[in-house]
Order: sequence, then C-alpha cells, then structure tokens
Amino acid sequence: MLEKADLKKTMIGPEFKQLCGRLKGELAVLQHAVKEKRLPVIVLFEGWSAAGKGSMLADLILTLDPRSFKVYSTLPPTEEERRRPFLYRHWIRTPEGGRFSIFDRSWYPEVSLARVEEKLRAKEAYRMMDSINTFERQLSDDGTLIIKFFLHISHKEQEKRLKKLSADKDTAWRVTPRDWKRYKLYDEYYTAFDEMLEHTDTPYAPWHVIASHDKGAAMAEIYRVMVTSIKSALAAKEKPPLLPEGSPEAGGFPLVRTPKLSDIPLDMTVDPERYKELLKKKQKKLAELHNRLYRTRTPVVVVYEGWDAAGKGGNIRRLVKSLDPRGYEVVPIAAPSKTELAHQYLWRFWKEVPKDGHVAIFDRSWYGRVMVEHIEGFCTPQDYHRAFREINEFEKELYDWGAVVIKFWLQIDKEEQLRRFKDRQETPEKQWKITDEDWRNREKWDQYEDAVNRMLELTSTEYAPWTIIESQDKRFARLKAIEAFISAIQKRL
Repeated sequence: MLEKADLKKTMIGPEFKQLCGRLKGELAVLQHAVKEKRLPVIVLFEGWSAAGKGSMLADLILTLDPRSFKVYSTLPPTEEERRRPFLYRHWIRTPEGGRFSIFDRSWYPEVSLARVEEKLRAKEAYRMMDSINTFERQLSDDGTLIIKFFLHISHKEQEKRLKKLSADKDTAWRVTPRDWKRYKLYDEYYTAFDEMLEHTDTPYAPWHVIASHDKGAAMAEIYRVMVTSIKSALAAKEKPPLLPEGSPEAGGFPLVRTPKLSDIPLDMTVDPERYKELLKKKQKKLAELHNRLYRTRTPVVVVYEGWDAAGKGGNIRRLVKSLDPRGYEVVPIAAPSKTELAHQYLWRFWKEVPKDGHVAIFDRSWYGRVMVEHIEGFCTPQDYHRAFREINEFEKELYDWGAVVIKFWLQIDKEEQLRRFKDRQETPEKQWKITDEDWRNREKWDQYEDAVNRMLELTSTEYAPWTIIESQDKRFARLKAIEAFISAIQKRL
C-alpha cells in the first residue's frame, strides 16, 4: 500500500487555507450530529517517526469540542497490561456513543514495530492481525466509525526531519536513540508496515495512507477523510439494518454436540454423607490446583448460566471456598448500566478479564445477549444473529491468550423451579432472592428453553465447550461442577 502514496503532493498557502477552512467548518458542525446520533468514532494515527503525527493530531482536535473526545497516547504495554490479552487495554478505551477516541498510535505497533524490534514471528503476527480485524469488525457492526491514518514519508525526508529536530535544543529531546535506530532500519520497518497495512485494510476499517512531506496537503486530506467518513456513517445510521448473510451464525468454529435440555435426565442424586466426604476431598484438590494456576500464570474464566433458582450462587460458593481469595473474583452480571449500554456489549466483559494466573467467575455473562436481551427485545434481530459468532470469537481470543474457558449451564425442570420459587417466597430470609421478574421469566419458559438450546448448539466449541450440570439435586450439581473445573484445569496443565 505504501508505494501508492504520492509523496510529491503539495498545497500552496491560499489553496490550503480555503479548503481546510471549509472542511474544518463542516467537521465542527458534524461533531454535533455525532453526539446527537450517538455515533462512536475512533480515529487513530500511525506512521513513521518524525512523520508529524503529534502536530497533525493537535491540529485536528482544535476543531473538536474538548468535551467530546479523549486522546490516548499508546506506549508499549506495562508489565500489568502484559498479564492480560493484548487487546484488553484497547477494548476498554473504545468510546461511548457520541464521543471520539483519538489514538496517537494504537494497537498496531504490537504487530508492526514488534516484527522488527521483538522479532515477532510471522505466524503470531498474522494471528494477532486477524484478532485486530475481528475487534474492528465487531465495533463496526455495532455502529462504531473507525478512521485509520498512516502518515508516510520517505527515508530521505525522515533523515532531514530528524536532523532538523536534533539541531534545535528546544526540540532535540523529541529525537531518541530509538528513532535513529528506526531510521537506520527503514527498509525493515517499511516491509513490516506494508504487511500490516495490507492485512488490516478492510471495508469496515480501511487505511488512509497520508503522504506527509507537505503538511498542508496532508492536513487537507485528513480533514477530507474525516468529513466524508462521518457523513457516510451518519447516513448509514438512517438506513434499516440488514440481517447478516452468508456465513453461519456460529462463525465457522469447531462445535461440540450438546443434548437438548428436554433430553437431559435429572434423576441423579448423591447421599448427604457421601457428599460431604467427596466435597472435602475435591476442594482440597482444587486448592492445590489453584496454586499451580498462579505459578504457571494460567488464567481461568468460568461462566455460570442456568435457570432462575437453579442454584448458581450455592454452586459458586462451594467452588471458591478452597481458592485463595487473592487469586479469584466473582463477577455478578446484572442489567447493563447507562455507560455500558453506550458501548459495544462485550466491552463490559472485556473489562473483567482476569490477569494471568487468576480466576474470574461470571455469575451470568455475555450469554444474556442471546437469551434475555433477545427474548425481551433489548437487542435487534441483527444484534442477536451476530452475537453467536462474536461470542465464539471472544472466547477464542481468551483461549488463544492461554485462558481455560469453562462454561456451566445449571439445568432443572419447570416443576422444581416452581417448588424453589415458593420456598423462597415462604421463607423470610430467602425472600430477597425472588422477584417479579423471576415470575415473568417463568411465564416464558418455552421461549427461554428454545433460546438456550440454540445457544448450546452454536456456542459449545472445542476450545470452550458447555458442561450441563444436572441441578435438580444441588449436592450432585456442586460436585459435578467442581469435578468439571478440576478436569479442565488438569487437561490444560
């Protein structure tokens, strides 16, 4: 892509002022429409050292209301950030609807600069670039506008600028030994940048290579791209969305067959005395494994889903009893907040991804997208159909990072749920557990059963399979969940 840039393009003063004045005026007006239509916008600047990223970014934000954007200067990941998936720190910086996130460098140095400086292997680089394409597609599908600029200069121009900056005592600090090293290895970086641009130039997040020898021509092109891209995105919001076509809802991931809920026998029980003996034994084993998880820095993500009153809370308590409290967190998931609703729906779950060596236990999860949000109309049919693929992609990203992904569905029958509901209503210390919403959900049992069957069918993957926990007998369910946890950890370790 870089060879196509016209590095000789220039723009004289009057021409620049007239064109940029008009474009800045349009952008100033458009930012209000962005806020009104709640359009999230990501603008990122990549490019060569001394290509002018800082000055062009500074020029751009002067046109915007400072309350509408946040600028992120992306540095190499800290040791803390390296303990999470590489996209974690970028996901949590994505903007709310109606706001701009502007990146001075972004997620791309980790697949471009790292090719030269960290000797990142091609296979891993392409896997990471595929993850970036997925990340950007998920944001775009949810309505985020992504504008990507790469500022390009020649080797000769880079030398000229670095020397000029170094010669002035007021700007010499801006040129580091790393910048000179990158100048000397220009050809190697050129190959890495070009590879990155080619692989991540997509219809939903295209690259705009900006020839930056002439700042006036470069700024005019940046403003032109900003204005035309925002106009197109605002116009697209007015069109009715289409259902996804072509690819299967599961996204082509390898699936594990699961039984339908109605075919699962629920007559398994365990003797109370035998239960106590087995529970103590398995919890001891769990404590040993937790130490190994921390030592090997293996992250674990556990998902608990199931019918209301299926026993998720009690099951979780027995699971975590023998874990070191410094090494796990239970994440209760309720209805999304106003801020969470203003982001792509996976944003709030990315925020809770554990550090390596730690365990995150989700009491309900991202699967609400294909159950309650779908049935209650809190997401569109388009959102629902995309969600199966997006969820599989999210869990694959966790798995590729090194996480063990364990998913439990706690199954009871309708009669047992009614018995437990009545018990909660009639027992003062349990009444807080039963709500009007629980009774409303029960009225839609058949709809939820169909939704769960479809969820199990399309999201039980080889790397993150569902385990059905027969929870008619809570003791049996607790033992089975702990056994499945132990088995999954031992298999990975």
